[in-house]
Parts: sequence; C-alpha cells; structure tokens
Amino acid sequence: MTLVLQVLQIIAPVIILAGIGAVWVRSGLEYRVEFVTRLTMSLSVPALIFTALVKTEISPQALRATALAALATYAVVAGVVYVLIRLARLDVRTYLAPLTFGNTGNLGLPLALFAFGATGLDYAVIVFAIMAVLSFTFGVWVVSGHSSPKAALKEPIVWATLLGGVFLVQGWHLPEWTMNTLELLGQIAIPVMLITLGVAMVRLKPGSIGRSIWLAAGKYGICVAVAWGVGSLFALPPVALAVLIMQVSTPVAVTSYMLAEKYKADSDQVAGLVMASTLMSIMAIPLILAFLV
Repeated sequence: MTLVLQVLQIIAPVIILAGIGAVWVRSGLEYRVEFVTRLTMSLSVPALIFTALVKTEISPQALRATALAALATYAVVAGVVYVLIRLARLDVRTYLAPLTFGNTGNLGLPLALFAFGATGLDYAVIVFAIMAVLSFTFGVWVVSGHSSPKAALKEPIVWATLLGGVFLVQGWHLPEWTMNTLELLGQIAIPVMLITLGVAMVRLKPGSIGRSIWLAAGKYGICVAVAWGVGSLFALPPVALAVLIMQVSTPVAVTSYMLAEKYKADSDQVAGLVMASTLMSIMAIPLILAFLV
C-alpha cells in the first residue's frame, strides 16, 4: 500500500495538470499549442537545461556517463525499431522517429522531478538534451528525407546544453541576478508542458488505433529492456539508471505528430501512436515507477 501511494503521489500532479489542459480546451477556451510550444522550446526549456547543468551537484563524470549511455540507448532502440518496422512492412518515415523518441520533455522531466527530486531532474535534463539533439537531427532527417544536421544548430536547446556543459566543466558562474532570471524562466517549463500535453491529446485525430496499440506496447518493451541493459553496461548510479529507463520509456511525444504533419508523413498514424502510448502510460508508468522507486 505504501508503494502504491508513493507512485500515486508521483503521477498525480502530472495527471492533474494534463487534465487542466484537457478541460481548458473542452470548455472552448483558446489555447495556441504552436505558440506555447515555441515559447517553451525556445526560452523556458533552454533556461531549465542551462541552470540545471550549472547548479548541479552531480559530478561531471556521472553526467558524462549518463549522456553516453543515453546516446547509446537511443542508437540501439533506433536500430531495433528499424528492423521491426521493415519486417512489418511499415513506412519508415512515419514510424521510426515516434517509436524511438519519447515524451521526455512534457512527461519525463516532471516525473523525474517528482520521483527522484532535484538530482533526478538533473539526470533527466541530460537525457532530454540528448534526445532533443538527436530528434532535431536524425529524427527530422528521417521524417523529412532531406533535412540537414546543421538545422540543429538553430535550436536554443542545443546551445543551452553546450553552454551549460562548458560552465559545468569550467566551474564558471553567472551573476546571481542572471541565474535568478533564468531559473524563474525555467520554472514555467514543466507546468506549461503538462498543460499543453492535455490540450494536444484532446485535439488529436488518431488513425488505425488497433495497430497503434501493439506498436506502443512494443515500444515500451523495447525501451525498458534496452535502457536497462545499456545503463547497467555503463554502470550508472541507481538514480541515473532509473531516470534513463523512465525517460527513454516515455510515450510518443506530440511533437512527433507535429513533425509528421509538417513533412507530409502519415500524421494520422502518428496521432494514433501518441494517443495509444499515452493512454497505455496510465498503467505502464506506475508499473515502471514501482520497479524503479
């Protein structure tokens, strides 16, 4: 019973904030997802990443190991997913990126914070940053078929990660008023992303939900197994290993749907993956947390 209550305390804020977004849009009130997403991805999330890296008390060695483990994990997951997609004769442009990259921002960061505290959030930021860089390079290249990796250099998240890493390694610090401003800006990221998740879920128009269910179930199994195996191989600390497993195993992100829509992949199928994997996360995430906490 204690474990159940502990897990419920972790996921309750996530469900409540996403529910606020769902109720908001169901009430007919305006919510511009594109604007809010651009605001968070351009300002608040980079500020969150930078301040988390600069202020972290985790050793640079542990953060480096986590980053390498995350990179290796996503590479293995992408390879396994690619093979399965080809065997199932599905469209690689439509399915590879969504089944590889999860909702490590809107969902993963809050879960890491609520489950493992500030230390967990620091590790989660590393995994999220790796995912974001891969998503804006490899992921966009897969979906579009022509995007250049140089496009990632235009993303504030990439520069926030690089600058935060430099400040961490060099031991540099910004003036207190600057850090306070960046921290305040970063604090809006998590609640706003969760509310946006609820709004986006209500507006999705999924297709072929039956196929989406078994693909989403396969994603959870592959991601948990690969993250646990790679994290153990890199001998990550317990909290870092738990965060890696949880982050990689998050459901398909709404941004995958937005990219599919932008680059003319089958966005309805991706919407089905988002819907199925997010609904399945109501059961999957508590099970994963029960194993990790």
